[in-house]
Amino acid sequence: MNRLNGKTAVITGGATGIGRAAAKRYIEEGAFVFIFGRRQEALDAALAELGPNARAVKGSVSDPADLDRLYAAVKAERGTLDIVFANAGAGSQLALGKITAEHIDETFDTNVKGTIFTVQQALPLMGKGGSIILTGSSAGTTGAPAMSAYSASKAAVRNLARTWAEDLKGTGIRVNVLSPGATATELAKEALGEEGQKVFASLTPLQRMADPAEIAAVAAFLASPDSSFMTASEVAVDGGLAQL
Repeated sequence: MNRLNGKTAVITGGATGIGRAAAKRYIEEGAFVFIFGRRQEALDAALAELGPNARAVKGSVSDPADLDRLYAAVKAERGTLDIVFANAGAGSQLALGKITAEHIDETFDTNVKGTIFTVQQALPLMGKGGSIILTGSSAGTTGAPAMSAYSASKAAVRNLARTWAEDLKGTGIRVNVLSPGATATELAKEALGEEGQKVFASLTPLQRMADPAEIAAVAAFLASPDSSFMTASEVAVDGGLAQL
């Protein structure tokens, strides 16, 4: 399939997990992809896999100056931008009673502030037919034990899409949320540990964790003209975790 032929995409958190899987899928469908992340080693490894239709920019979504460098690189090489997958995320467990200000700041700086500025700073390069995809989470609907900050931040992301769909009226730019459930990524391993992953898999009607490629397939759908009449929507790719 070549649903994204000739399109230019930015994927934050693009070096690993869902972001890397989405970059691979986008390129397979004809897109040119810029991946953005904080770790040069991971970016280099991703580029080695993704090939000549990928570029990497190192930086943090919580730093608007880093995002300026990202979009300057996009403008210099491609001129315009068709797809923004605001995928970078952070989350760790701290139960109520142990939550710290630092924990809140770290989570919200990436998941909320980072998402806002990833999108806002991309808009001058985007036009009619553009697609913005925000990574939400089943935790934004159901909550999760000891994940107050993460769950609240993902609920905020869901509302951003609803608000921005209003703000973007008349531009031809769509914005939707892709909400995975338990997915076998590096972040899940760090946040949940081995036992936590087993628990989430057991709570999912499909009785397993998702492969990042399964989430990437839906990210490609939301980026493509196949979803051209969708905006302000949330697509749950969670094995039924938040649906029952």
